[in-house]
Amino acid sequence: MDKYPKIENYVVASDVGSRDGIGIEIYSGNNMLLEVFRDDTKKTREVTLYKKELDLELVEQAISLFKKEIPWEFQE
Repeated sequence: MDKYPKIENYVVASDVGSRDGIGIEIYSGNNMLLEVFRDDTKKTREVTLYKKELDLELVEQAISLFKKEIPWEFQE
């Protein structure tokens, strides 16, 4: 993960409950900082922040990691 030095830990996670898609969750220790998610139902890609103020470089690295790890095409 040398390319993403601001990211301590991340998880690729899918969701098929109230929404349907896949994304990455960025963590500091046990605390989720943000999520970048591809919602296949709404055909959107979204960033959700779970901490009020985050370093811009961390957010940019999370988006870059999302683009590397998660297929860009929506699933039917």
